[in-house]
Amino acid sequence: MAQVCDVCGKGPQFGNNISHAHNVTRRRWSVNLQAVRTLINGTSKRMRVCTNCIKSGKVAKA
Repeated sequence: MAQVCDVCGKGPQFGNNISHAHNVTRRRWSVNLQAVRTLINGTSKRMRVCTNCIKSGKVAKA
């Protein structure tokens, strides 16, 4: 399953690990997704939502 927020579409960010010897390897920062039951059109539905959307009130919990 993709690491993407169902509300805002935020996905993982990519970058580099850089050691003290300046060895460079690829890494990724994953999104903090939570499985939340939300109210959509009067029915409850399970969504994968980032914590930023939960905190900002973009999601109404069921």
